[in-house]
Amino acid sequence: MKCPYCGNLEDKVVDSRESREGDVIRRRRECLKCERRFTSYERIDEIPYMVIKKDGRREPFDRQKVLAGLARACEKRPVPAAKLEAIVNAVEKYVQESRDRERSTQKIGELIMRRLKDLDKVAYVRFASVYLEFKDVTEFMSELKSLVKSTPTTSRRRRGTNGISA
Repeated sequence: MKCPYCGNLEDKVVDSRESREGDVIRRRRECLKCERRFTSYERIDEIPYMVIKKDGRREPFDRQKVLAGLARACEKRPVPAAKLEAIVNAVEKYVQESRDRERSTQKIGELIMRRLKDLDKVAYVRFASVYLEFKDVTEFMSELKSLVKSTPTTSRRRRGTNGISA
């Protein structure tokens, strides 16, 4: 395994653990050159699960692509990486539960948006703005208004008389 810090190819496994489901093995490794530790995951290489894009194309499900999209939506937000990983795990499980080994990106996007809406409203709006492909500001504002209506008033920030958040 190549060290992500120094690129050395020699390491030792410090700890190995199976996931609860038994489908992934997590290994803590230590580079023999720089002595830094990193984590690797082993999965069984199977027939790829496919996603059906909006234009009808099919492509292999890419967990890293989902994680990258979530990371962009949550950039500079107080969202722990473990929460993003949990969303990606839920999406991956949803795709893997398909009898046909494929799911539409529309259903995947809806699942992600439901999870983000509960986790962080700003990240939800960021993700939705890309996923829903708003045609104009009116569509965007409509989504924002429905989000504000669905948010309990106790969770919203209160504005003082000077317009500054309290």
